[in-house]
Amino acid sequence: MFRRRESVPFAFLAEADRFRSNVAPPPRERASAGQMAGRWLLGLTLVAGLVGSLVVGMPALSVDTASPTQQSQASQGR
Repeated sequence: MFRRRESVPFAFLAEADRFRSNVAPPPRERASAGQMAGRWLLGLTLVAGLVGSLVVGMPALSVDTASPTQQSQASQGR
């Protein structure tokens, strides 16, 4: 019914942010030639897609100031 309180050493929590391990992680595995080629191909595909969308979209974004009141021949004929 009456609990005995024991002191718990929490010093390890205070030292946790200062702890440095002396065990080095294993070195990263180098990518193979096929993986490197695949990454380059993916990157080039993405860049080509962005450039292509700009090339296709630029005419729609340009403002035509040369002939602002151009009418079709069908509307002039009647």
